[in-house]
Formats: sequence, C-alpha cells, structure tokens
Amino acid sequence: MNGTRTTPPRPVDIAAVFPDLVPLARPAVRLHPRPGSPTVHDSSIGGPLLWPAQQPWLYCRIGHEWPHPLVPVAQLYARDIPLLRPPGRTDLLQVLWCPSEHVPDLNIPVELFWRTAADVTDVLAAPPEPFDADEDLYVPEPCVLAPEQITEYPNRLELPKELKQQIANPAPWRAAGIVVDDAYPEVLYDHALSHAPGWKIGGWAPWGLTDPVPRFCIACGSAMTPLLTIASSEWDSSSTSWIPYEDRVPGASEDGWSNPPEVTVLDANHIQLYACPASGGHPHTDLVQ
Repeated sequence: MNGTRTTPPRPVDIAAVFPDLVPLARPAVRLHPRPGSPTVHDSSIGGPLLWPAQQPWLYCRIGHEWPHPLVPVAQLYARDIPLLRPPGRTDLLQVLWCPSEHVPDLNIPVELFWRTAADVTDVLAAPPEPFDADEDLYVPEPCVLAPEQITEYPNRLELPKELKQQIANPAPWRAAGIVVDDAYPEVLYDHALSHAPGWKIGGWAPWGLTDPVPRFCIACGSAMTPLLTIASSEWDSSSTSWIPYEDRVPGASEDGWSNPPEVTVLDANHIQLYACPASGGHPHTDLVQ
C-alpha cells in the first residue's frame, strides 16, 4: 500500500444546498495509484498478478495477425477495498485487457477474474511480455495504491430534470451564500461537487462523451453499477480541488494534470467497467467516456 491520500473536503456541502441529492449519494473509493514496486500479494495498478501457474495466460485474437497477450490493468484485494463486495468466498479482483484499440468503436477487450487468493499456491513466475502495444498508452506503469472512501453524486447529465434545473439556477446558490458564475453556476457542481476524477471503485459514471445510457445485465436484466473506473488522469486543470493534501506542493502551480499509471484512453477520458449487483458471476460490460 502507498501510505494514505486524503481528499480535501468539498468546497460546498452540496446536499445541504440541494437536499434532493441526498438519496442519490453513492460511496466510491479513490485508488490513488502512485509509482511503486507492488508484488503479487499487493493491490496494484499495472503490477504483477497472483496468477495460478496451471492456468493458461489470456491472449487477444481479435483483429491481430497473431495472438497478443493481455496485460495486467488492476489487481484489487477486498481486504484493502471492502467496497468491492466480491462474490462468494472470493477476495481478489483481477483485470486484464488487450493493449491495442480495436477500431472503429474504441473497444478494448477486457477480462475480469474473481479469485480466492488462498487457493493460488503456485504462482505463474513469468507472464508473457506485451508487444505491439499502442505506444504503451495501454500498458500501465506499476503503481501501489492508497484507497480512500468518499461520497459521490451523479453527473449533472444523469440528474432528474427538476434537480438539473435547480443546479443551473444561480438563485439557490446565492441564497446559501455561495459565489458562482451567474451564467454557468452548474460548473462548480460538475468540476468539484459531483464525482471525483481518477481511478476508483464504485461511484457514478463520468458522462460527457455521450448522454447517459442505462446499462443492464444481459443475464438477468438488473441495472448494472460502476465497478472500476480507469482514467487518463488523476486530475487536470479543471479538477484541482480533488488533489489530495499529500500531493499538494507549497508554492507549486495546480495547473496541468497528473497521470501516474501513464494510461491514456485515446479520444476519451475514461473506461468504466460495470458489474451486475445481482451476481458477480454474470458478464460485465464497459463504457468509454
């Protein structure tokens, strides 16, 4: 683990200003990946996986002249991130993907595995190395984590119509003594009060590339919920209020952006994996935003 990271309190208690947001609050866990040397026994981004020696490695055969080995994206132990809520007796989530974009829909084949760590007694010593990756944009640098639970609210595009109109009206903000841009009061909500940037578990979707689209499990029809958000940055110049205290350097500018895993989702900002809340064994789906 990577010590601790602490997100500053939000500049506004948004649920006090708009009480209709209260039932829409969701927990999320910011993973705070930072460069390190994780082992197979650690939660990590881009680190080595606790992979059984007897289990064949996974390869992508879609659109390639020869099979491409998948690369580790994330390994997350439930002991570090209770919000994972793994199915059955499993306690470990592993995520791998093909490090190449598959045009035309920017689809990136992703595989998820739930494991019981204690069952893996013989670990694969030398997984295959990635090759022919898209300029390494999809091969995460090994990072250790500092999970931190926060509260999120929906992207403004996903709010009920009346609540969306309230947030876009400067009057309730002013009545609460909050200074906002009268022309665009919703900008404060979008950038600092709704959902956190960066890699995280749970929370809400970062809509923007498309309008919100409900996602349903193909096995049982349940509404799916965000599992893991894979981000092109931990923060940028529009989301500096989310920079943890531990990453703030006195006197330094907060312009620019931070991307410790060095993953860049081309033509988008995030890939978000969704899981079925009814069963961890049901197929996952993903969302590019």
